[in-house]
Amino acid sequence: MKELPNPTFAFAPLTFPKGLFRRPPAVIPSSISVAPAAKTERGALVVTWAKHADEVRAAQRLRFNVFANEMGARLATSQPGLDIDLFDNYCEHLLVRDEATQEVVGTYRLLTPVQARRVGSTYSDLEFDLTRLRGLRERMVELGRSCVHPDYRHGGVIMALWGALAEFMVRNQLDTMIGCASIPMVHNGIMSGDVAASIWHQLKETHLAPIELHVRPRLPLPVERLDGTLEVEPPALIKGYLRLGAKVLGAPAWDPDFNTADLPMMMRIQDLPLRYRKHFLGA
Repeated sequence: MKELPNPTFAFAPLTFPKGLFRRPPAVIPSSISVAPAAKTERGALVVTWAKHADEVRAAQRLRFNVFANEMGARLATSQPGLDIDLFDNYCEHLLVRDEATQEVVGTYRLLTPVQARRVGSTYSDLEFDLTRLRGLRERMVELGRSCVHPDYRHGGVIMALWGALAEFMVRNQLDTMIGCASIPMVHNGIMSGDVAASIWHQLKETHLAPIELHVRPRLPLPVERLDGTLEVEPPALIKGYLRLGAKVLGAPAWDPDFNTADLPMMMRIQDLPLRYRKHFLGA
């Protein structure tokens, strides 16, 4: 088991009590008879940094299962069954485990300013021209590869990750988070960019950042040639970011490998609504 270097910044592990986050029971019509399912005991959600190479591999395996097997992404990976790219070795990997099974059920990766300088860029730089953000980079962390196991998509894992992220940012005097938030290009089984175009047209009216923070996609989604009038909601993760005070930095880029439209987004600690500031930071 290969020991990784200590995380760039200190972090206190978080543990969430067993049963704190529960998925609502499914509603089954009375006319349908269903045999009782075997009960799976779930433990507390425990948030930690990856400290060993095998823990990073567990996160990469979860990412592959979700992005490739579930969502159909075409991943250029050096090891079958793992989502690996050149940024992984420079990132801190945040893990959520089910304490009862020790399975990694959620993950984020963070690229700190120091590590971004070492690798030469952020992942977002590959998709967008971030020139206007150059004054923020010394206090800016990139978030990426957000991923939750399908059996745990009830809000608890993401809340656990966000709580850890908020603590990390404040403790280390970092104030800005950026990342690419993805919108699937397949809607109702049909390949189309209309949903992404519609979400972009909605959000640019309500959540667009000031012009001095706008970025430009390197491979723009042709939103003006698509139907942007659909009444659709953003994906759950994007809605969550918006509730935390996030802003959209510009029009979406098209990521052909992941088959998604990616919105550039920014969250700043100072913009956290009071109720979330109290929830995550106790302040």
